[in-house]
Amino acid sequence: MKFVVTAGPTREPIDPVRFLSNRSSGKMGYAIAEAALESDHDVVLISGPVNLAPPAGAKLVKVITSDDMHDAVHEEVRACDVLVMCAAVADYKPARVAKAKIKKGDEIFSLDLIPARDILKSLPRFRNFFVVGFAAETNDVEEHARAKLATKNCDMIVANDLSDPTIGMESDENAVTIFSRNGEIEKISRASKKIIAHALVKIICAKAKKVLTKNF
Repeated sequence: MKFVVTAGPTREPIDPVRFLSNRSSGKMGYAIAEAALESDHDVVLISGPVNLAPPAGAKLVKVITSDDMHDAVHEEVRACDVLVMCAAVADYKPARVAKAKIKKGDEIFSLDLIPARDILKSLPRFRNFFVVGFAAETNDVEEHARAKLATKNCDMIVANDLSDPTIGMESDENAVTIFSRNGEIEKISRASKKIIAHALVKIICAKAKKVLTKNF
């Protein structure tokens, strides 16, 4: 199969020296890309700014902003079997980007934000590739994951609970719950992200083969 995996954060510029971002390290997405390669799949890794070496054998597409990520995903899914949207893409971005550095003053500074493009929602509803979304939540994990599965037209959602600061973002470990369209729920207990990635790739491949009409 051909996997397209997104990883890492995006950076949304405020001015030439400042940006909005998040705590994503990219470790989970990079581990999934590596696990897919080790299972003899072709991999395109679309990565936001991270401090990680890309896995050998993957096609690396570097992006910075949510708009960059949107365009790269739409380009690469034209010929893929599985899209794994593991990147922590910004939900909002500044309405305007200052051309020069904004100087510090004594008055309150207000920043207007607008929604960033929703990559999952922008994908075609009828397609010939399997879509895996990720939901990183701090509360009501199952409720939010199920809502995302339905509203964003994913085939599968991988949810992780960020209320535990020792796993998930910036950590080498994770624990996830997988929600599928047919109502199935699977849990992968706390383990290294590399172990979880291998388990996820096996589950994704098994589910993708059942859903897609292609002959692999």
